[in-house]
Amino acid sequence: MKNLDSTLIWRGLLAILVGVIAVAWPGITVGAFVILFAVYAFLAAGLDAMRAFQSQSAGPVAGRLVLALLDVAAGVVALVWPDITALALTLLIAVWAFVIGFLEVFFAFSAGESAGERALLGLTGLISVALGVVFAIRPDVGAITIAEVFGLFSIVAGISTLVLSANLRSVTPSLAGR
Repeated sequence: MKNLDSTLIWRGLLAILVGVIAVAWPGITVGAFVILFAVYAFLAAGLDAMRAFQSQSAGPVAGRLVLALLDVAAGVVALVWPDITALALTLLIAVWAFVIGFLEVFFAFSAGESAGERALLGLTGLISVALGVVFAIRPDVGAITIAEVFGLFSIVAGISTLVLSANLRSVTPSLAGR
């Protein structure tokens, strides 16, 4: 149980550190997200190319090689134009928030739900639509907001992990006595 406690403590401290960095320097965090996306795109390109040459027929080979080239292009674009990539990500989240928000508002008016559930769905939908509007109007602010929310989430998750570790330490002696 000692190893689990130590692992949880280090994990919690790391999450808090990452969260503090993300909140203190959201611009750097957005840049890190973009670089991480580029690395993902390059890895996906390599895997698509490997799959292309494992295929038995020409059709899948050509299709997978085209996908690999698109992945490489996406990775290069992310590294060459990180600001545009961050803005594109923010606009994608804005579209997602619009769609989810409008669906939740639509479901709030559907039959079969209690008044409380419908009110909660409607409120959540309106908040999602508002988030989408803000991100669409000011995607630069949206990207920074995403980084800060990630940071706050990371801090809360780190604190939660430390509390879990402390609880495990207090429970461990009572289990050993049985």
